[in-house]
Amino acid sequence: MTRLCPDSSIPAAALAALLLSLLPLSVFAQSGPGGAPPPTPVEIAKPTREAVIESASAVGSLRANEAVILRAELPGRIEQIHFDEGTRVQKGALLFTLDASLVRAEVAEWEATVAQSQREMDRANDLVVRKLAAQNDLDMKRSSLAVDQARLASARTRLDKSQIRAPFAGMVGLRTVSVGEYVQIADELVSLVQVDPLKVDFRVPENLAARVSAGQDISVTLDAFAGESFEGKVYAVDPQVDVQTRSVLLRATIDNKEGRLRPGLFANVRVELSRRNDSLTIPEQALWPQGGKQFVYIVRGGKAELQEIRIGKRSAGRVEVIAGLAADTDVIIAGQLKIGPGSAVVAVGLKPAGL
Repeated sequence: MTRLCPDSSIPAAALAALLLSLLPLSVFAQSGPGGAPPPTPVEIAKPTREAVIESASAVGSLRANEAVILRAELPGRIEQIHFDEGTRVQKGALLFTLDASLVRAEVAEWEATVAQSQREMDRANDLVVRKLAAQNDLDMKRSSLAVDQARLASARTRLDKSQIRAPFAGMVGLRTVSVGEYVQIADELVSLVQVDPLKVDFRVPENLAARVSAGQDISVTLDAFAGESFEGKVYAVDPQVDVQTRSVLLRATIDNKEGRLRPGLFANVRVELSRRNDSLTIPEQALWPQGGKQFVYIVRGGKAELQEIRIGKRSAGRVEVIAGLAADTDVIIAGQLKIGPGSAVVAVGLKPAGL
């Protein structure tokens, strides 16, 4: 047996290193209960329930709720203009008056003629009653009266058309005529636009045709009003698909009580396709995809388990879980790279719901 003496040629430091190398490595490793490796720290979060909204983006333009160009229905000279350009007018408001002196004279003439025809018919009727005239005479007088009444009604209609009124409430534009100007039939006079509410026309692809309908909510943003959003509602869907663009035209309305918005503005539209008010969601970083499927690590009994789930909509760092996960499950959202199925884990902090 070899003995190591103090005067041995092996240095003390080397001798200590040699002795340490002969000890098993397990002597230096920290061990958990029963010699098992310590639990791996992971971060966990509870699923949360929230509203999940599916939507589609589109581009469109604002349209007036109603818009017409008022035109002259009779030739004549502009006698008076009753509005200020660019102002609001009420339905039925008088806008233009044409010179109607000749038509008024015609109305007076036919009123007199109708009165005379009425008297002649009354006399004929009296004579027929007393059997002093034939029924045929009364019929002729009655027919003549009807013709005269029709001509009076026509003259009164022409007189009414000499006053041009607003067909609906709205804002008048810039007029194209002046007082004293002679206009012909169909000459443009002024535009009238109803700007509250406004219509929004936009298109969605044909693959969404089955998911759009009247009553769906929309949100509109405009380049002219950066940072603002205007809410509205779809009220009509074109029954036909455009064969050129393979899209469906939708029309919605938005409020414009303050009159800030103008027809013709370019609009970015987001239409709500569906809303699930009580969907289960988890942070997106919890997903652990494998082979085209989605999994998450959950904690059960202090160990990590790989759980397959089915997901829905992703939005703002969160993902909707459609199936495979209970609401009270602890889901691992950080630390998955250090573990595998069956690994012992310990939570370093439970994140509040929604984080």
